[in-house]
Amino acid sequence: MDKKATIYIAGHKGLVGSALYRNLESHGYLNIVVRTHAELNLEEPEAVNSFFETEKPQFVFLAAAKVGGIRANATYPKDFLLTNLKIQNNVIEASYKYGVRRLLFLGSSCIYPKLAPQPLKEKYLLTGLLEPSNEPYAIAKIAGVKLCEAFNRQHGTCFLSVMPTNLYGPNDNYDLKNSHVLPALIRKFHLAKLASKGDWEMILREQALYGVIPEEQLADLIAITTASGFKPPADIRCNSQSLQKAVPGVRLWGTGTPYREFLHADDLAQACIFLMNLEDAEFDELVVPPRLPLVNIGCGNDQTLKATAEIVANIVDYKGEIIWDQTRPDGTPRKILDVSIINALGWQAKISLKTGLRRTYNQYCAKINQNTSK
Repeated sequence: MDKKATIYIAGHKGLVGSALYRNLESHGYLNIVVRTHAELNLEEPEAVNSFFETEKPQFVFLAAAKVGGIRANATYPKDFLLTNLKIQNNVIEASYKYGVRRLLFLGSSCIYPKLAPQPLKEKYLLTGLLEPSNEPYAIAKIAGVKLCEAFNRQHGTCFLSVMPTNLYGPNDNYDLKNSHVLPALIRKFHLAKLASKGDWEMILREQALYGVIPEEQLADLIAITTASGFKPPADIRCNSQSLQKAVPGVRLWGTGTPYREFLHADDLAQACIFLMNLEDAEFDELVVPPRLPLVNIGCGNDQTLKATAEIVANIVDYKGEIIWDQTRPDGTPRKILDVSIINALGWQAKISLKTGLRRTYNQYCAKINQNTSK
């Protein structure tokens, strides 16, 4: 990519999009085009076509999506399927119609079958049943991969799909109703630490910034405060049924035994820029039919969710109990990506999990402190 090339980031406010924007700027790219949802609704084809006709982007990073964890997928299956299909269909088709040189479509490792061999190779796509807990999102992303392939086959486009592993970092979503595992862990442990100190003033300030604390979680925080010898504020109320089931600790879903791989968003952004800057021959080798235009992006290491939770608890300095609720689903038993293709091209992840989590937790706290000081 030439430094003056017009580059469009769809979804620049999210975890991935903001990382792409931040890293492109640091590399000296001068013409990055972005639009907020209020300025451009990617679910509306006419608006998308008008934008592409006016801006004429040469390179597109398609990071816009409706995302969330197990709870969110179970609650809003139609939204996860239909919204993502609309967004990616509109952007991918407009990229073809208006002559985009290269498009990079951001997917997710949940596209692979639940019980596929580990580590997950790109060729395992559509070889088995999906994990039911995130099937709507996975189906939408699979459709995006196949749409990129179809355009490449029929029209000779250069559209590449990349499948990152579980992500975390700045501008993550900490809403406990629909967040992914790492931001949920960070927030749950931080709130529990505040509750153990009886600091409900900070809990309420945190809630104002990062979203309403669900009833079950709120009841647990009350139990932690009480067990620590403090009295919760009189205006903090839960229904009696929630209070009866409350536990004085951090309640996490499942058994803690599934293995997960995590990648910092800045590592992903660097990988995407690396791929977009490949020489024509190398890029063509990734997208020219009959090859499926799909590349995994990960760090190549994983650990159990129990070990992950202990790392987060240590970084947050939460010293209380961790309770695994085995009535809740575990999700896929293991999900680690085979990253041999991108490693062979010359890219590897650089940010370790502990280093990345410390940075992320510090940014999470800094935003609370900044909001508090206003």
